[in-house]
Amino acid sequence: MNDPALEAIVAEVQSSARYRAIHPGLVRRIAALELAKGRKPKETVKAVRNKLHQIGGAYQETPIDYAKLMSELETLPTQLDDPTLQAFCRRAMQQHASTRERLPILEQLFAQALAPLAPLTSLLDLACGLNPLALPWMPLAPDAPYYACDIYADQIDFLNRFLTHVHRPGRAELCDLTAELPAQRVQVALLLKTIPCLEQVDKAIAPRLLDHIPAEHLLVSFPARSLGGRGKGMPVNYEAHFMELVAGRNWKIDRFQFSSELAFLVSREG
Repeated sequence: MNDPALEAIVAEVQSSARYRAIHPGLVRRIAALELAKGRKPKETVKAVRNKLHQIGGAYQETPIDYAKLMSELETLPTQLDDPTLQAFCRRAMQQHASTRERLPILEQLFAQALAPLAPLTSLLDLACGLNPLALPWMPLAPDAPYYACDIYADQIDFLNRFLTHVHRPGRAELCDLTAELPAQRVQVALLLKTIPCLEQVDKAIAPRLLDHIPAEHLLVSFPARSLGGRGKGMPVNYEAHFMELVAGRNWKIDRFQFSSELAFLVSREG
């Protein structure tokens, strides 16, 4: 049964262009939590938008023009090793804060952290942002499928166009990780700088993700500094948090420290 008050909040939140493309299930979930706090409708809308900003909006200072990116993509070569295509991927990733921070360590991160498993036979990129555009720098087998998911519908449409353009098997899908995980089983799943964002919505989500993501190996990372560029001891704090999350699990964990990112390659038993 629809709750008219809840649906009104969802509609008002998504009336803003900044939040229109976000997975409606996630908006509804956050709106229900905020509405339950007894706030007035206007205050609830503001609280929901603030939460959505923390999860995703903060990483896009201005809306990304996906139509323009798709038009440019259509004119480019399809080979991943082509310099023109790679330059496009770098320019596009510059528009999203999470991948922009990764650009200086792009080749280093994937070459080092995924080397023990290369060439990868299948990959799932969770809360992917524009990270699938880093495909040219990832050690995937030529026919390895690339699956990705995120909360922005327009972003997902663009990523599917990109995967098709470069003839990569797989697909991108809209998903709300606070509600469910993709069922596709893979060799490696990426959970890059995602746990802190999702914990803004569900503080208990990390153990559930780590235990139930359908992958043999997980590459989990945390930011080494804030979006404003401050370190503030973040790597130390995040490492302590991560080690608490994996305590008592019989997993092999390799640690990688980069200038802007702290990464862990988790190999799970069974």
